[in-house]
Amino acid sequence: MGIEVLTGILLLCILVSFALGAPVGFALGGIAMAVGYMTWGEGIFNIVPSTFESTLFSFILLAIPLYIYMGQLLTRSGIGDAMFNASQLVIGRIRGSLAISVVGVCSMIGAMVGIIGAGIMTSGSIALKPMLERGYDKRLALGVIMAGGGLGILIPPSVPMIMFAASTQNSVGKMFIAAVVPALITIVLLVAYIIISCKINPERAPLGTGAEAKMTPKEKMETLRNGLLSVLLIFAVLGSIISGIATPTESGAIGVVGALVLAFFFKRFRYGLMKSAGIETAMLVSVAMWIILGASLFSNFHLLMGIQDLIADFTKGLDLPPLGVVLLMQLMMLLLGFIIDEFIIVLMCAPLFTPIVVDLGFDPIWFGILMILNIEIAVQTPPYGFALFYLKGIAPPDVTMLDIYKSVTPFILLKLMVLVLCLLFPEVVMWLPNKVMG
Repeated sequence: MGIEVLTGILLLCILVSFALGAPVGFALGGIAMAVGYMTWGEGIFNIVPSTFESTLFSFILLAIPLYIYMGQLLTRSGIGDAMFNASQLVIGRIRGSLAISVVGVCSMIGAMVGIIGAGIMTSGSIALKPMLERGYDKRLALGVIMAGGGLGILIPPSVPMIMFAASTQNSVGKMFIAAVVPALITIVLLVAYIIISCKINPERAPLGTGAEAKMTPKEKMETLRNGLLSVLLIFAVLGSIISGIATPTESGAIGVVGALVLAFFFKRFRYGLMKSAGIETAMLVSVAMWIILGASLFSNFHLLMGIQDLIADFTKGLDLPPLGVVLLMQLMMLLLGFIIDEFIIVLMCAPLFTPIVVDLGFDPIWFGILMILNIEIAVQTPPYGFALFYLKGIAPPDVTMLDIYKSVTPFILLKLMVLVLCLLFPEVVMWLPNKVMG
């Protein structure tokens, strides 16, 4: 049976499994092993123990539960609220200031959580109600939460970046640093859009003030202090990697300790906090690791089939320039984002596409950042992007899917501009890591 036929059978079986609601990890791994057994016999099962060991005992992947636990501690202790209040206090009385605060804080919360779905739902539970209560246009409110929460996977520390680095044997620290400039450009564009759109249509963002206007000077100082300490923890985690003090895994442990210290400092620490955060982290990590194992089995079987040579021959047959091949890969990942989430796209596409991109003369770190940017856009793109349904889950009952589609469209276009910019000008991505790490 040819590689083309096997690939078609695999993809068809996966689509049917997803449509039937089968667990993603079991579907990917089980289908790969079933097709492999029918094709090659019992020998295919030899890849199971080696994949299990290389995947679940990876030192790099140990960072995932640490970052997720840090995020759970910060959000459950109310420190996310402290960041939100401090941001709003600093920006002050500009039209759209609350929406600008939401972009900044939701980006940070998304970075702490490290996963798009959890980032959007956590950000929405904190920020959506205050915006609607102050009379903000619901589409603007929904759009900025989606834009900010989704941006979390581009702001280090990022779980998909760790997965990309682990599956392609690249530096996590370099990935984190390479993401900084594209993330800053994206945030600047989002803020500029909010300011301009609110100036053109003032009804989108009333100038009404919130609780910060009634604060005493002492309360304002405490709010600013709490918000600053919360943000400093994120910078400490990233700074420990850039400076070489800690590996990404060790910086995750620093983040957990820092989150506990902040909870004590803010007098919000309770035993129940650690317990509930630990249970939620265990559930998220368990799901993530089964997905990683299943997707790794699927990818390894695909590689043994020779899919990498098939893709390389296919792209050569199209007679496209190297940048055209990368663009074709971006389109393929964009389409995948309609039906699967960010974990699976990284684990399926990174081992297949990255070696081809390197053979074409491109930097794997640059391609990794393009992949993260692409995934962020794909899972938020109407009509079937996964993140759209996360947002619907925390939105008020009167918010329709059409409202959500319209709310995310301008922000998706802005992020698409950043992706095209990084695609055409690789130095936007590579300048900072080359400057810092060589």
